[in-house]
Amino acid sequence: MTTDQVLKKVEKEKVKFIDLWFSDILGSVKNETIPVKQLGKALQNGIWFDGSSVEGFGRIFESDMYLKPDPDTFVVVPWSAEKTARLICDVYAPDHKPAPVDPRSILKENLRQLHKMGMEFYVGAELEFYLFRRDGDKVMPLPHDRVGYFDLGGDLALRIRRQMCDRLQQFGIELEAGHHEVGRSQHEIDLLYGKATTIADNILTARIIIKKVAEEHGLYATFMPKPLFGTAGNGMHIHQSIFKGRKNQFSAPRDTYGLSTLAYQFLAGVLSSMKELSAVASPLVNSYKRLVSGYEAPVYICWGTMNRSALVRVPRISRGKYDSTRLELRSCDPSANPYLVFACILRAGLEGIKKKMKPPKPIEENVYEIPSTALQTKGIGLLPRSLWEALEYYHKSKVAKLAFGDTLFQRYYEIKMREWEEYSIQVSKWEHDKYLELY
Repeated sequence: MTTDQVLKKVEKEKVKFIDLWFSDILGSVKNETIPVKQLGKALQNGIWFDGSSVEGFGRIFESDMYLKPDPDTFVVVPWSAEKTARLICDVYAPDHKPAPVDPRSILKENLRQLHKMGMEFYVGAELEFYLFRRDGDKVMPLPHDRVGYFDLGGDLALRIRRQMCDRLQQFGIELEAGHHEVGRSQHEIDLLYGKATTIADNILTARIIIKKVAEEHGLYATFMPKPLFGTAGNGMHIHQSIFKGRKNQFSAPRDTYGLSTLAYQFLAGVLSSMKELSAVASPLVNSYKRLVSGYEAPVYICWGTMNRSALVRVPRISRGKYDSTRLELRSCDPSANPYLVFACILRAGLEGIKKKMKPPKPIEENVYEIPSTALQTKGIGLLPRSLWEALEYYHKSKVAKLAFGDTLFQRYYEIKMREWEEYSIQVSKWEHDKYLELY
């Protein structure tokens, strides 16, 4: 949409307020609301705000920043009592350049590297989440249904998920599918593939809408990677492809795996960098309680087609649908900042293309059953086992620094290291149960 189209839409819909959304470094949505009379000014010159109040954005002496709304993200909020519209914004510094800590601008900068080659990065995302019961204001980590993977049962669960899908589509978010997941009260909604910035916007929006609909039913939706012991964790599988015009550059129908040389190089770049990028794709202390054997979450750095224990999978495509060729990265979880995940995955893939890297041989057997002594022989590495280990790899990463720039790279590290240090000094119930009476 153009600026004029937005202003005409606002007048036609009799909108009274505008919510200006933007993302902090960790991927939380922040909002500033303006009266509709200020919209013209916001679209032309931006709206100033105090960046020092946002996690990782600025220190007290470098606080001035402004929001520049993206007209393409305009939508009227379906549930607003007072007629309200939403615009997603890029964050700018006082020098009128994109703020070096703005995740959305960081993604756009990495996409420009691909645009120089006349190509576009397309992404699809599978969002998994749990629905838990509420007791007043208190969240109870208790499933509200007893059905499982792809089951039709659970009338309330089915009704809620359909309402979530309907609300998402009202917001202009195109969906591919929705179904019950493996865990009791666990669900998945798949966002149809699109340009990377649009899908990152849609993921942030979807997380808010899903939580909102759950709340309307007295439930709580959580994207926490591993909310319950002994059950499946929440993943966010990322499907990736590169197009030039209307042609999928990853597709090579005569290849055994249907992949082009470009796709293999991109794949090699991603595989070689995933230890370094794990702190971005799996950003919480809790993320590493999902990345364990036995729950289809990948632990080993390898790739294949049928193999769901692999880090990267090449999904089967329908006969003749070569433009559906893609790579599916399975380690990401929905707590991650999608702008940063897409930026660093793209940069890793571009480094693979630039250096003409070759991936290791595909693995089609269950990696969990391969003896540990044979893993190295097969060239299979391990993802980090904790956030601390992931941050050690991240801090030495040239790819992450290239993707994020010096400022955001360092601030992300500082924020996540504080999180690890806070966690590391906690005394848990498990420790009490294990040690209190033994020693």
